[in-house]
Parts: sequence; structure tokens; C-alpha cells
Amino acid sequence: MSFLTEFLKTRGGGPDASAPSSFGGLSDEQLERHLKVAKYGDFTLTDAVRPAYDLRVVPKAGYRRDHFVDSASGVRVPVLMASASREVLFEVFLDLLDPLGDEVDVVLESSHSAGKSGHRDLVREGIDLPVLKSALYDFEEEILDDGCLGIAVLNAKVPLEVQFDEHKLLVMYGQDLFEFEKVLFEHRLTRDDGMKFVTEAEHVHSSTDELAEAFSKLSYEISAEA
Repeated sequence: MSFLTEFLKTRGGGPDASAPSSFGGLSDEQLERHLKVAKYGDFTLTDAVRPAYDLRVVPKAGYRRDHFVDSASGVRVPVLMASASREVLFEVFLDLLDPLGDEVDVVLESSHSAGKSGHRDLVREGIDLPVLKSALYDFEEEILDDGCLGIAVLNAKVPLEVQFDEHKLLVMYGQDLFEFEKVLFEHRLTRDDGMKFVTEAEHVHSSTDELAEAFSKLSYEISAEA
């Protein structure tokens, strides 16, 4: 179980499976029109995810402080969770990697085959941060638009972790999150501890065979293995 999965579980995040879907009863035309909407005010979504039809959570930029308690150790882990508009999202993600240090571990998380074999993680340990950033730049658009791809970058020696999840949310973990918060401030993301994210209501993911192929190419380029 990833930090993010456990964090959302402890907060009761995600849609209520017992609640009726806001997509129920929609015509094909209504659904298509909703899925084409990428802009909410001055916030632009990637193609990876769309919110519920009833917009119980309206996408917006910002971040909140939070925490979760690690079930294995009982340790209280501080968390920053952030959302940024597509125009700056990838740049924010790459800048958040700098506090991790010069050498990091990477986990590529895929749910492309969820209907077959389920979620899978591919790992590359000990990669130089400039090398990783260069590889990620090569796949910027694919990473942004793939709703079945998540990336976790960490340095266990610090320890700090940054996740760029399938919803294209940014999640940072560690006992000292000051440097991460500086990056968010530099990108003009404002703190709102009452902020809700698309993960905390009904939503839909999107991916394609081409994006799944790009995931495989990225995995090969950074030598990430199961």
C-alpha cells in the first residue's frame, strides 16, 4: 500500500461507493459534453481525470497541510497535498524534486492493466536527479494526460517523498516539509486547509493504449523494473 493510498484511507477520502453515481441517467451527449470540459475558472485540468457530473468538488489550485499515522510504525507523518493548473503543473512537480537531493529512488505506478492483473509498481533505485528529470521531460505530455500513471520519487536517507499521482495531484511526505512549501509558495499556490481534491468525490480516469505504451518506454528509459 502506498503512502497516498493509506493517507486517503485514514482520512476517509474518495467517493462513497454506496452513494448513487452522478453519471447515472446521463445521455451520451451530456456525458461527452462534461468530459470535454477541462477549464474551471482559471484552473485547467489535464486529460487524466474529470470530476463528478454534479461537481461536488470543483477543481482549483492550492494546497493544504495534513498528516496521517503510519499503520506499521504508528508514526505521525506530515503531508502536503497540492493541485496546480496544467500550465504550471509539470514545472511544479519537477521543482518539488530538488529538496530530495542529488540521488533518488523512483517508483512508476501503473493501473493500465487493472482489469487483468491489477496495479503494478516498477522501481529504479539510485538514479541521479538530473538524469531522471531529463527522462521525465521527454514524456511530459504523456505523464500529464495519463490517468493510469503515477510517479513516486523519494530519498529514504532524508527521508522525504514526492508523489505525482494518477489524478495529477502532488503529495509530499516527511517530518520537515518547509522546502516543499517554499516551492509551492514560489509557484503562487496558496494554502487552504479546508480544500478538497478530486480524489475526495466521484471522478473518472482516462488513458489510452498509446499512453500505456509511453509508460513502457519511460520505464525502459530509466531502467525501472518490477
